[in-house]
Amino acid sequence: MVKKICRRVFLALLCVVMYSEDVIAEVKMDYGGSFRLRQEYWENVVDFETLKKPDRDYFRLRTILWGKVDFTKDLGVYASITNEAKYYLGNYKPFELPGNPTSDTDRFDEDELVIDNLHFTANNVFGLPVDIRIGRQNFLGPTGYGEGFLILDGTPGDGSRTFFFDAVKASWRINKSAVLDLIYLSNRQSDEHLTLLNPARSNYLSGYVDNERLLNISDERGFIVYLKTKPMENLTIEPYYMYKQEDGVGHDYMQGPGPKDELDIHTVGARAVLTFSNWTIRGEFAHQDGEYDSVGKDRDREGDGGYLFFGQKFADVTMKPEWELGYVYMSGDDPDTNKHEGWDPLWSRGPSWNEIFIYTLIYETTGDGGAVPGYWTNLHMLMGRIKLALTAKTNVALSYQYLRADEKTNIKSAMFSNDSKDRGHIGVCVLSHAFSKQLTGFIQAEYFAPGDFYGDDADDAVFLRWELAFKF
Repeated sequence: MVKKICRRVFLALLCVVMYSEDVIAEVKMDYGGSFRLRQEYWENVVDFETLKKPDRDYFRLRTILWGKVDFTKDLGVYASITNEAKYYLGNYKPFELPGNPTSDTDRFDEDELVIDNLHFTANNVFGLPVDIRIGRQNFLGPTGYGEGFLILDGTPGDGSRTFFFDAVKASWRINKSAVLDLIYLSNRQSDEHLTLLNPARSNYLSGYVDNERLLNISDERGFIVYLKTKPMENLTIEPYYMYKQEDGVGHDYMQGPGPKDELDIHTVGARAVLTFSNWTIRGEFAHQDGEYDSVGKDRDREGDGGYLFFGQKFADVTMKPEWELGYVYMSGDDPDTNKHEGWDPLWSRGPSWNEIFIYTLIYETTGDGGAVPGYWTNLHMLMGRIKLALTAKTNVALSYQYLRADEKTNIKSAMFSNDSKDRGHIGVCVLSHAFSKQLTGFIQAEYFAPGDFYGDDADDAVFLRWELAFKF
């Protein structure tokens, strides 16, 4: 379907360019790219050493090349291609299988060359205040939705390599202070909508199957209605409705059991941001209601989630200090009921307030979301953070987080105690520096001291990362 749409769009645009001198005169082209080099070190990150999983030490090399053509001020096409190769140090080798000899090739993952974005944009359609974007697109930054609490990453299976959604988005500019977005999306378990420019190696441990990286736990579809309003200069209110259908995969999924049955889930909520003087208060709350299509008997699912943060910025003070306090809540599933009360993060399976916690969730949430990190659920979190400008180009951000579970778990594993809700404490430090407009970098350190929610043998976990990013 998406391939057919893209072909028709490009044929139409080609005809316009060939037969309209006025359009040719307005055509503008641009291109660019980026290269991101990271090294990450994980110690006890996935299992707190309770399951004896190997630690990881590896390099990530992500390259993006992009180009766009604006045929008029209201008509354009954007495309980008991405690759993120990895080189593993230490004992973890994703391509080394039992019985195979160890070699340096087991350490290198060349990755795919994937079409990261490919979309057509038409603004002011038929002279109306309506903009349409069709194709593969990201919902980040200016085109994103709030804090990314529910809409962030359409491809959680490949980490931060890509974030795209295969979607159709229409934006109606109701007036100067209100925009209504309507989105239909179709995300796939692997990239079926567009052809890979080169295949990847097929291996269980590395997250590939049939020479394609797994992008998602299963095929899914969704519809989003999101209203962005600004009733006052210092107040933003964003109500929304989201429908998501997650296909069931049973026990055939190569990385774990995943959801057994198809899930239809509805989410209704709102986000608000209030600023006054040097203060900012931001919050969001949503309620979910849905149903698993179980054989013989359906199973209800509902959940609640939200957050509230308040803080200050002192732009005229030395080092421009900022501070913030906040609370995050996501309901957990009570194992003693027939209903599933756990929060579903929808399209937000990625790092939000820290990086280290999303990996420890894998063994806890595999039954709901497969062996993919970032299934945020079952959480109460208190957090405080500060940020200081050490120089005009250097910042340091510090955060302390205390985590508790909303419900205990009955998972039979050395990783969980099943008799406490105390998840533990997390400390985060990020030192960032801008060498120039094109070159930036940071050093990140996170420490997780697990609480009694986890097993008696749970050891502390450490996550370290440094990055250099160049763009042109």
